[in-house]
Amino acid sequence: MREIMIQVHNLHKSFKDNDVLEGVGFQIHRGEIFALLGSNGAGKTTIINILSTLMKPDKGDVNVCGYDVLRQPERVRQSISLTGQFAAVDGILTGWENMMLIARLRGVKKPNAVADHLLERFGLSEAADKRAAVYSGGMTRRLDVAMSLIGNPDVIFLDEPTTGLDPESRIEVWKTVKELSENGTTILLTTQYLEEAEQLADKIAILHGGKVIASGTLEELKKLFPPAKKEYIEKQPTLEEIFLAIIGPEKEEAQ
Repeated sequence: MREIMIQVHNLHKSFKDNDVLEGVGFQIHRGEIFALLGSNGAGKTTIINILSTLMKPDKGDVNVCGYDVLRQPERVRQSISLTGQFAAVDGILTGWENMMLIARLRGVKKPNAVADHLLERFGLSEAADKRAAVYSGGMTRRLDVAMSLIGNPDVIFLDEPTTGLDPESRIEVWKTVKELSENGTTILLTTQYLEEAEQLADKIAILHGGKVIASGTLEELKKLFPPAKKEYIEKQPTLEEIFLAIIGPEKEEAQ
């Protein structure tokens, strides 16, 4: 039986009179890529912030790598890495200096070699000695993702990691995510690109109305979709069609 790396039960979070999370629950096993889907404002980033100890839950049990996020936040932070919606890159430093800063903070062995390897892997070697402030949006995002891989964390949170990337860079991030999963890293991914979830996720959860209203593999979610119409060929539903069918057109328009 595979080890459970993330366990969420009855998670609640409100902001003033707005109930964002109302009893969310799910679990993620070691090496899984778990995609969390939902409309804007559904609470995806709130979940990421709670799991990464940046925000406290109002209620619920949340464990990451076997540690409680409220009672053992430092242990959680030592085991995870986070790439948020906005790149955590210091524009005054060069790309290489940004990498070295994180490598030294994480206490990795041979930080120079680690920095050089990841910069090359993300196509940033030629720009390594340039200040990050002059990087394009895509280059900045690639640097941010590369920084999150330093130290080989057990769990990586990727909050819309490919936003603003060109297709080639997006595919490179996908390849990296798959390699990490194959090597045992657990990944929680939020994305606005449903194709991204189709390509990467072992399991998918749809967040709507403060709750997880559907979860499972892509094949399991397809069973929730009306039977395919047979004309000349049988058309399989896309994840986008499944997502809209589950939350309902009226609910989607209300977001």
